[in-house]
Amino acid sequence: MWNDLRVCFIGDSFVGGVGDPRCLGWAGRLAAQTYASGQPLTTYNLGVRMQTSTEILGRWQSECAPRFPDGSDARLVISFGVNDTTSIDGRPRVAPEQSAVNLSELLTQAAELPVLVVAPPPIDDAEQNARTATLDEHFAEVCAAATVPYVRVHQPLRDSAVWMREVRAGDGAHPGAAGYDELSALVWPHWREWLAR
Repeated sequence: MWNDLRVCFIGDSFVGGVGDPRCLGWAGRLAAQTYASGQPLTTYNLGVRMQTSTEILGRWQSECAPRFPDGSDARLVISFGVNDTTSIDGRPRVAPEQSAVNLSELLTQAAELPVLVVAPPPIDDAEQNARTATLDEHFAEVCAAATVPYVRVHQPLRDSAVWMREVRAGDGAHPGAAGYDELSALVWPHWREWLAR
């Protein structure tokens, strides 16, 4: 019997795959590899460049609802945070405590769905990366409290010569194809385990 598996990827430009000449990003790579492994699925990339957790919280339901008809195996992947930690006039766009509240509220609203959360990745800015690493810890705590799987990619990517080289060669934030290969490889085992639930 056909399993109508549908996955919405909601988040920012990293979800959207900005910088990838293959136009897949990590979400597209996961989908392609899943399909190639014998699991048909429908994915929707709802990444919007420059958006914060506050903006994503405000739009996720209206965007996902029409893509999740009754009877489908509807699932949600969430990834955001880098735009929250961007400093404007000496302050982050969204305070870390508010970012954590936003994630917690989104998980509460999505409580009926299987959810997977992917950590915000590093960029070519050490100070912002430090703020994002702190946010990563907050997000891990929120997901643990909600018993939602959380994929810790921030530190592995900071230690990845490929990711950091590609970010520096690009716009200072987004990698090229090899960088997205790295990110999708980190997420893949967690994704497969999550899909099997």
